[in-house]
Amino acid sequence: MPVTPIAIGSDHAGLELKEHLKELLRSLGFEPVDYGTKDDCSVDYPDFGEKVSYAVSSGEVSRGILICGTGLGMSIVANKFPGVRATLCHDEYTARMSREHNDSNILVLGGRVIEKDRAISIVKIWLETPFEGGRHSRRLEKIKIIEQRLLNGS
Repeated sequence: MPVTPIAIGSDHAGLELKEHLKELLRSLGFEPVDYGTKDDCSVDYPDFGEKVSYAVSSGEVSRGILICGTGLGMSIVANKFPGVRATLCHDEYTARMSREHNDSNILVLGGRVIEKDRAISIVKIWLETPFEGGRHSRRLEKIKIIEQRLLNGS
């Protein structure tokens, strides 16, 4: 059975949680593609958010996970990329809704604001929850149209 790749990246504030989540992902049948950072030296989150977001936006991988101190910075970076629907989740409910209603393709977590056990639960729910479709598809299509207008400069 082929292993599904999933992009993952963090800055220094998310490094510890990223390493724990890589183990979890492997146990769930995913192959984490680690875009860094590799150590706890201070780095700039946009550098790593860009790499993961590009991998998802370009179709290299279908999903990604980003982690910084609060998750706020990575969310801003990720949502600059066409086709990316990055969602910052702090609990199981937001993780479920981000998939059911928003078809989130990048999960963003705050390494300094969320406990490891809760992050594990959020990741599991995010990976297992399907997109509901229906009325939500219409809304995502409207977002896609807005994105296209902006990309075309109109």
